[in-house]
Amino acid sequence: MSNGDPPAREPAEHHGTPPGHDPADHGPTDHAPRHLTKRPDHLHAPSIALVILGGVLGVAAREGFVLVVPDVDRVPVVIPLVNLLGAFLLGFLYEGLTRAQPPAQVVGRLKLLVGTGFCGGLTTYSSLATDTAVLFDDSRPEVAVLYALVTVVVGAGATFLGIVAATTVHPRKQVTS
Repeated sequence: MSNGDPPAREPAEHHGTPPGHDPADHGPTDHAPRHLTKRPDHLHAPSIALVILGGVLGVAAREGFVLVVPDVDRVPVVIPLVNLLGAFLLGFLYEGLTRAQPPAQVVGRLKLLVGTGFCGGLTTYSSLATDTAVLFDDSRPEVAVLYALVTVVVGAGATFLGIVAATTVHPRKQVTS
């Protein structure tokens, strides 16, 4: 060691754990082979399938809106529309699930299908950014700023309205003692 070389690494002894990798990172079963450690529920095939199904339906819904909602004065209004709808739905979904208190497995599945999948496919903040840039490029900076700001601020309001709507549909359950 006095020659200045770094110390040699010891070979991994934890069922194929790569050198320098901490086997404790695999959860409570330090010495269990990787295939025996439990993956989070959202990484299982049925959960991934729910996200894909919801995403396909969300993208299809957005495309339906694109086909029927015309631009207004060369401003693509459909993008803010679907983003606002998605924000409302997320607020409604999460507050509704909190209030209705269905079984945990149902909550998880609905969040994956509707929240991550459908709303993720329906909304498109990347298109909002692109459309804003195009409006700037078309020498319409006032419209671009208004387009982006109104979408984000009204989106927060839409989420709040979704929460309010869910409180109306699902009053909080009373705890009896």
